[in-house]
Amino acid sequence: MGHRIVVLGGGTGGTLVANRLWRSYAHSEQVEITVVDSNDRHVYQPALLFVPFGLASLDEIVRPRSKQLHSGINYEMSAVDHVDLPANRVHLANGREIDYDVLVVATGAVLQPEETPGMTGPGWMQKVFTFYSPEGAGALEGALATFSSGHIVVNPIDMPIKCPVAPLEFCFLADWYFKERGVRDQVQISYVTPLDGAFTMPTSSRMLGNMLAEKNIELVSEFNTGEVDGKEGRLISYDGRELPFDLAVVIPLHAGADYVGRSPGLGDQLNFVPSDEHTLQSKARPNVFVIGDAANVPTSKAGSVTHFEGEVLAANVRAFLAGEELAASFDGHSNCFIEAGFSKALLIDFNYDTEPLPGRFPAKIGVPLLKESRLNHLGKLMFQWFYWHVLLPGRDIPGLGSGMPHAGKLEAPGDGTDEQNESDEKEVHSNAG
Repeated sequence: MGHRIVVLGGGTGGTLVANRLWRSYAHSEQVEITVVDSNDRHVYQPALLFVPFGLASLDEIVRPRSKQLHSGINYEMSAVDHVDLPANRVHLANGREIDYDVLVVATGAVLQPEETPGMTGPGWMQKVFTFYSPEGAGALEGALATFSSGHIVVNPIDMPIKCPVAPLEFCFLADWYFKERGVRDQVQISYVTPLDGAFTMPTSSRMLGNMLAEKNIELVSEFNTGEVDGKEGRLISYDGRELPFDLAVVIPLHAGADYVGRSPGLGDQLNFVPSDEHTLQSKARPNVFVIGDAANVPTSKAGSVTHFEGEVLAANVRAFLAGEELAASFDGHSNCFIEAGFSKALLIDFNYDTEPLPGRFPAKIGVPLLKESRLNHLGKLMFQWFYWHVLLPGRDIPGLGSGMPHAGKLEAPGDGTDEQNESDEKEVHSNAG
């Protein structure tokens, strides 16, 4: 009998790592791979940003989970009740039990709107929305179509969240959307964040803050929302400040999957799974690995991170089963196309130790970093094809491994970085209107 690998979660991380393992074992009988998920709807989450603006439809971005897995992989459709770590056994909500030699936790992050007082009360899905779920994105499309004047607030309640730049992208696209409709002068847009700036890292925060200013989008920083009053149209912070709105786009609190909290020793207080940030082996048990948003590693909860983790995790699962040393090779690599509106986007690329830098990606001949361009916008649009046909099937992208590339980046002292930053920011500003 071969090794039993059980993958909890059939989203981006679970699908790509199951497919990578299936491919790396050359479709042999050395392993039995089972993927577990509670439903058969695989959502291409980056496109949820476009749905409210009529730029994508839910029909285009949802596919069956089971169809994304190679035919030799078992698919079990059930919620997880809990994991018995000492027994190496998963207990499913449908009553089944599955034993494993290696467990991969890939159940992502879940939205918790009910954790913020008032959010799901009066006004929910009427004047208080989120685009982080298919249902919310679809409802918000209808609300925006009839919104011609008033105050829109975009508010991530707290970090961490999936794709931390998406709320900023929403602001930029809203600016474009209302300009296209000829009503931008009648619409006030505010970006309301608990952070002390537009983003977490200094270079990106400065540049994205400048873009907000150029687009006449108000930045309200250090606002920690404690209550959403949908009836009266108010965000109320923990320190008592109030911010009125006519339409609120909120990004709810995130946590790990509920079953993690019912599995003693597996997760932390937020139900994320503590993991080694370089090997992706859990701190709960050596035969448990974690990928994607379910992990508490100190990098973005973004699809690109999951992609880069997949290569390392699959290799380390194989090494563990072979009794070999794990490779501590994941460097926190993340990159993200930031949609800026007007058919332009920026690209940022960073890891645990290096914040976003100007230059080119993935090498000296490549797409521009920290600079608005139509090429980056096309890259973001084309990524959807790569997602379904390259990333999920577990294929490598030629010339792009898991580690952050340094070629093409302007990062050494005296290399012109300061001048490049200034030039890039000027170009961003000139393109922002």
